[in-house]
Amino acid sequence: MKIFRGFHHPGIAPACALTIGNFDGVHRGHQAMLALLRSEAAQRGVPSCVLTFEPHPRDFFAEQTRNPALAPARVGTLRDKLAELARCGVDQTVVLPFDARLASLSPQAFIQEVLQNGLGARYVLVGDDFRFGAKRAGDYAMLDATPGLDVARMNSYEVHGLRVSSSAVREALGQGRMQDAARLLGHPYHVSGHVLHGRKLGRELDCRTLNLRFAHWKPAASGIFVVQVHGLADQSLQGVANLGVRPSLDPNDVNGGRVLLETHCLDWPAHLGAEGGYGKIIKVELLHKLHDELKYDGLDALKDGIARDCQAARAYFASAHPLTT
Repeated sequence: MKIFRGFHHPGIAPACALTIGNFDGVHRGHQAMLALLRSEAAQRGVPSCVLTFEPHPRDFFAEQTRNPALAPARVGTLRDKLAELARCGVDQTVVLPFDARLASLSPQAFIQEVLQNGLGARYVLVGDDFRFGAKRAGDYAMLDATPGLDVARMNSYEVHGLRVSSSAVREALGQGRMQDAARLLGHPYHVSGHVLHGRKLGRELDCRTLNLRFAHWKPAASGIFVVQVHGLADQSLQGVANLGVRPSLDPNDVNGGRVLLETHCLDWPAHLGAEGGYGKIIKVELLHKLHDELKYDGLDALKDGIARDCQAARAYFASAHPLTT
């Protein structure tokens, strides 16, 4: 899959079949839409294209109005979104920076400047609640009335009577209902990225960790989880992880209070050595939530808490849950 920041690049296809959205989580509803998009693109002999935005438009307006409550919790990082779009067979994705100029574009200007002139859209597929342009004034009917543009609308996708949406995924993750989130996503919820250096505090606690940054201040999931790690060995590794801001540690430490996913593998592969994880790209699947983040009084209490979490994780895997394949 080709990835472009903005549409002023010579490598962008001159024509495409397009869908537009934030695609946070790339859940099963998104996957169904992308399958239809690929089919329509093949019929027209043009590449499939996703137009998405970074930051999320609601993040932009939350910052502009200084009202953090407007920003939605983030299901996935940009890295994971792009990886899932590629897995779904999308030919190209255009990440459009959402800024003041884009926010002020009228629906008509958005159609002409972005969809037609910028992306050469011949076919546009949108969701049933799609809105666009300044003040969300544009809708499906306006798109459908555009000469030379073939437009289609996809109805809501349901699983067991539940409408699949990013909001539903956020709710499931926020409540720690990891199996429900996995059903909505079509796979266990995961976070991926490069393993980064941290304080090395895990060595003092006899609990080496793999640190990934979650590049958004408001993750949909937080707390302590039973996990599986992919990318370090031929087989997945069992572990326990903390996703959050680590309230027991100094917020002014090397990670600056940013959201981290810190994963401890229950059995560290000997062939990796002490430094074997740094710089590798790994995927961590969050299978089961143990509890919310806790603030411990001192390192001894923290060490005891970690030991309890590891014991609970081993018990989880010993019970042979179906999502651990």
